[in-house]
Amino acid sequence: MLQYSWKRTFSIIWIGQFLSLVSTSAVNFAIIIWLSLETGSAEVLAYSAIAALLPQAVIGPFAGVYIDRWDRKKVMIFADAFVAFCTLVMAISFYLGNESLLLIYVLLSLRSVGSAFHMPAMQAAIPMLAPENQLLRIAGINQMIQSVSSIAGPALGALAIGLFRIGDVLWLDIIGAIIAISSLLFVHIPDPKKDNVQKSSFHQVWTDIGIGWNEIMSRKGLAWLFTYSVIATFCIMPLAVIFPLLTLNHFGGGKWEMSVIEIVWGVGMVIGGGILGIFKPSVPKVILVNSMHIILGIALALSGYISANMFYLFVGLTAVGGVAASIYNAAFTTILQEEISADKLGRVFSMYFSIVVIPSIVGLLFTGFIADSIGINLTFMILGLSIVLVGLFSFFTPALMKIGQKK
Repeated sequence: MLQYSWKRTFSIIWIGQFLSLVSTSAVNFAIIIWLSLETGSAEVLAYSAIAALLPQAVIGPFAGVYIDRWDRKKVMIFADAFVAFCTLVMAISFYLGNESLLLIYVLLSLRSVGSAFHMPAMQAAIPMLAPENQLLRIAGINQMIQSVSSIAGPALGALAIGLFRIGDVLWLDIIGAIIAISSLLFVHIPDPKKDNVQKSSFHQVWTDIGIGWNEIMSRKGLAWLFTYSVIATFCIMPLAVIFPLLTLNHFGGGKWEMSVIEIVWGVGMVIGGGILGIFKPSVPKVILVNSMHIILGIALALSGYISANMFYLFVGLTAVGGVAASIYNAAFTTILQEEISADKLGRVFSMYFSIVVIPSIVGLLFTGFIADSIGINLTFMILGLSIVLVGLFSFFTPALMKIGQKK
């Protein structure tokens, strides 16, 4: 009976999240196209990425404290509602004829605030809904859902931005949020037992943040896992931002080629999620994490190395990168869900998102300068090879390799 119960709950959540993710992906891609075609500037794309990441990084640790204290279902509902309201305000502003970059930055920042609560709450709720031996499979299915949305989203976004104004396209995000909220109303998400629950004073909030930090740093394996992830993300983030410019400037593409690259990346992620969701590999998860760093780094480095007339090879490398990213994300998430107690997961996930994002923002500040100084292609090669080194060093870190071993 419990088997059918948790599967039914996940099915309802997945349907709502899928439709919401498709609409969000469409809006995000439409904004990227709009910025790329309007400005063609690596700096503008970098600043938009910073606007989308900085609020989440700053408030993330504080959000995690309250996620572990509050009803996680309500946190997700209110986070979605907040994002929808902010998007509605921005859409109205665009209707009034104000389509400035500043408004785009504000929109991305406000959406980031909602994500700071929604994403960790969702990840922290999963272990409360499913058996531990199913977590990797669920992570794989989650990756598939995100991947399919990243296929349909760019296609829908490219179509929408071609037919409608940017203000009209924002309505897709509002509709998606309504669907996600509606699906959550039909499920029950239990909360873990909370030990030593105290009033949320300023001192207690900092104490709880310290608990989340200690959960990471007190275990050498997890500390190394976080460290390598921070370094890899520091390299990946600038490349993710200038990906559209590689398609536009180096390969001479346009809207169609940008859509193809986004869709192929999503196809790769579907394949990666499918491998985990269907076959449930017996390979230790830490080996999956390290190996995917190496594969992703090679794919990115080669993307910068190949000549401009090899667009189809670029498409293939993008698909390989999508597979690697999907498997990495699922394996990394499952390691945390298995290693950290459920009542502290909200704080740990929020702490992780902040730890990994803040250094990336520093890298993004120099994205425009680096891309203009040494070229987009060389930037891809240098940072891609750096990610390969992260994967190689990970295999030679004993504490990291011991993660998941039975004591």
